[in-house]
Amino acid sequence: MGKKLGLGSAVSTVVGLIVATSCLVSLGSGFGMAGTAFILPLSIAFILNIFVAFSFSELNSIMPNVTGGLSQYTLAAFGNGVSIISTLAAYVVCTMLAASVEAGMFGLVLSTLFGGSATLYSLLLMALLLTINILGVKSYAFLQNLTVILLIGSMATMAVLSFFTLTSMPTIAHVETPSVTGLGNVVGLAAIGFWLFIGVEFILPISGDLKNPKRDVPLSMILGLVVLFILQVFLGVGMTKYVSLSALAGDMPHMVFAESLVGPWGKYWMGGVTILAGVSSLNTIVSSCSYILCGMGQTGMVPKVFAKTNKKNSPFVALLTLSVILIGILLTGISTTKDIQVLILSASCFWLLSYIVSHLDVLVLRRKYPNRERSFKLKLFGIPQIVGSLGSIYMVWNIYPEDGTGTRQKIFTIFGIFLAVLVVYAIAWVKLVMKKPFFAAEDIDSIIEKDRALNENHLTEDELADREVAIPGAAAVLE
Repeated sequence: MGKKLGLGSAVSTVVGLIVATSCLVSLGSGFGMAGTAFILPLSIAFILNIFVAFSFSELNSIMPNVTGGLSQYTLAAFGNGVSIISTLAAYVVCTMLAASVEAGMFGLVLSTLFGGSATLYSLLLMALLLTINILGVKSYAFLQNLTVILLIGSMATMAVLSFFTLTSMPTIAHVETPSVTGLGNVVGLAAIGFWLFIGVEFILPISGDLKNPKRDVPLSMILGLVVLFILQVFLGVGMTKYVSLSALAGDMPHMVFAESLVGPWGKYWMGGVTILAGVSSLNTIVSSCSYILCGMGQTGMVPKVFAKTNKKNSPFVALLTLSVILIGILLTGISTTKDIQVLILSASCFWLLSYIVSHLDVLVLRRKYPNRERSFKLKLFGIPQIVGSLGSIYMVWNIYPEDGTGTRQKIFTIFGIFLAVLVVYAIAWVKLVMKKPFFAAEDIDSIIEKDRALNENHLTEDELADREVAIPGAAAVLE
């Protein structure tokens, strides 16, 4: 058994999982559009993500150590149909859009520093990561840890230098009027702020490696969010002191800021960190999404071909499928243009949808299993879940200010098309292939036992049923 992680490591994991290059873009965009008033929607997003942490902490306490996370929580609350939609929306569609942004930023940075085609750089990175993952290379842990240290360290250093104006570079003498003004419009930017905290629940898959998971799962999520909020406020305000608001609202605000803060070599500093962050984040996204699809293939929620693994135990069918989707997005050029913000906010819509489902899962499971033991439960009459759900709906509806550029329409078009496809797929798959009721929830204990049996024996549901004699109780688990 490996060494157990303490609270400090858990907080570092939360922070490292959330921060990516796209966060720096969103932070610059938010402060570029609203100036220091962006602190208000950033605060709202912070509070709503605290509520998300509350909900996932309770769900984890009622169904500890299940590998499917949201998929299995929702299966217990609403059944296969909603589970398929919410899981694919949050952890496949959303992360594919986010991954295209990371790949796009990687290409843009290399193109800016060395010239050449940004799209070509992005495609070469995708080819490299696909090869590494299919071969089952597991040497990325060191690179990912190094990236987190460099990225968080760079953000913290730049936050202090800029907030307290400690460099010799000139500051902005006159701050221009923000393009987004008025309380309603500024609050509407909360969706951009929300992206800066998304992913807090990714601590759950490693909860079994924590020394004190009952305490450290909720505490690490909350402390991680607090650390990020403070860091982003300091860094965002510091950005406005060295870079014009119009430049911050541009394509690569983090690169412009780094150069404005410390001079010409700043773009190489931030460029190097961005490249490492892009490699690490994209590798994590592609790898984790492929295993999620593999797990859904095991349980029959997607075609069983996705459950196939090679000799290196890599889910190669899922990897190839996701890579083809990503390459398709990259070839459109949308992820290496000013439309990067469109992809980020489209992804936010899907993640917000999954967070609404997670809040509803808590309320439904409280009603269905009122006496089930929970190591974490806040007796606040469901207020965090209700406010969190309503806040998420508001952010989706006001995903971007109406500024005459058509950005809001592009976001809703992408969101609407993908969501329609997911709903049609879920209905057809549950009814015609799984042959189960769309909203028939499964018993919690059955889900937990099935998850244990599937993962201990590396089987699909059909294989588990076929091995009833070898695995006592298999048939009962599947009923």
